[in-house]
Amino acid sequence: MDAQQTSPAHGRPPGAEASVVTGGRRVLVLDVDSTLITGEVIELLAAHAGALTRVAAVTERAMRGEIDFATSLHERVAMLAGLPVEVLDVVRGEVVLSPGAERLLARVQAEGWPVGLVSGGFAEIVEPLAAGLGIDFVRANHLEVHGGALTGRVTGQVVDRAAKAAALRELAALHGVPMERTVAIGDGANDLEMLAAAGLGIAYNAKPVVRAQADVAIGDEPLDAALRYLGLG
Repeated sequence: MDAQQTSPAHGRPPGAEASVVTGGRRVLVLDVDSTLITGEVIELLAAHAGALTRVAAVTERAMRGEIDFATSLHERVAMLAGLPVEVLDVVRGEVVLSPGAERLLARVQAEGWPVGLVSGGFAEIVEPLAAGLGIDFVRANHLEVHGGALTGRVTGQVVDRAAKAAALRELAALHGVPMERTVAIGDGANDLEMLAAAGLGIAYNAKPVVRAQADVAIGDEPLDAALRYLGLG
C-alpha cells in the first residue's frame, strides 16, 4: 500500500494536509515491535521455547484489538516459563531494524528532536537496542527472572495503550514540547491511544483498525518514508 492519508483521529478532514506544524523542536515516539524492528520480540523468545505458533496466534489477535493487551501479554509470557535467561542475549542478536529506521532516527536526531521508544515488549531487549541508537527514553515491560530462568511473568506496570500515551506525554513534558508538536508511529491496536494523543499519529505497516484511525498510514515503504510528513523528507 502506498502512503495515504486516512480519516484522522483528531478530526482532520480526509485529504487534508497531514503534517506537523513546521518550525520548532518536536518529539518523536516509536513503537518497537513490527515498527522500529521487523518482528515481535516475544515471538523470537517463543521460538526458543517451542511455543511460536501459540504465541503468534495470541499476538495477532491482540494486534487486531480483539483481546485486551494486558491479558494477551500475560498469556503469552506464561508460555516462556523456564527459558534460561541466556536466551535474552541470543534474541538481542536476532533483532533486525526495519528498513529506513536508522535514516529516520539519524535525521530527526540531527534536528535535535527528543526520541523515545515505547514498547509492549521487553526492556531487556529494548533498552540495549535504544542505547545503541542513542535513545535514552524507554518504556517497556520487565520479565521476571528467578534462578536463572524466566518465570513466565512480568513485573511492574504493563505497558498497555494507556501507558504508551502517558509515555508520549511524559517525554513531551520533559522537553517542554507542546503535544501538538509530538509525533507517534506504531502498527497495532496497543498504539491507538498514543497515536490519538500525538499531534501527528502515523500508522506503519499497520492493522486495518490502526490505519483507519491514524492521521497518516504508510505501508510497503521503508520507515523513513515518514520523513516526508515531518517536513524533513
